Amino acid sequence: MRTHEALRIRAVRTEELPLLQDIERAAGRCFHDVGMPEIADDEPLPLDELARYQQDGLAWVAVDTADVPVAYLIAEHVDGGLHIEQVSVHPDSARRGVGRSLLDHAATVAATEGLPALTLTTFVDVPWNAPYYARCGFQPVDDAALGPGLKDIRAREAEHGLDRWPRLVMRRAV
Repeated sequence: MRTHEALRIRAVRTEELPLLQDIERAAGRCFHDVGMPEIADDEPLPLDELARYQQDGLAWVAVDTADVPVAYLIAEHVDGGLHIEQVSVHPDSARRGVGRSLLDHAATVAATEGLPALTLTTFVDVPWNAPYYARCGFQPVDDAALGPGLKDIRAREAEHGLDRWPRLVMRRAV
């Protein structure tokens, strides 16, 4: 996808769910470059979990001119906001505003639903994580200010071993 091509975001179709796993695997490979092979080699969400987001109307793809997904975002309602569970961009479409467009789409959905903010959890020191999200308007949230849903998400991440590297919750008002 070139920057001059019109970016289109739409709902994920059921038959595309395996493509989301492929996109996540491809996007995750860059974690090898920052000494995080466990993250790079981690399997994407199972199809049944991805299907739950899709069925809830909280899964979107950015598609190329042939209507093939090149990136995706899944979200859920947490603590009165829209929580970004995963956003992945295929490396062939990276650094072209695709991820930001998906985040902006999620913000529009949240605003339409009357939700005050987007939230996400991310790695502090990975350039395409917390520093990137800060450029997209997200701000760190102090752990003491987390609601019960976000505390639960952070606890599950810790159980999964993600706290081996510094992580934080970030919030973007909509």
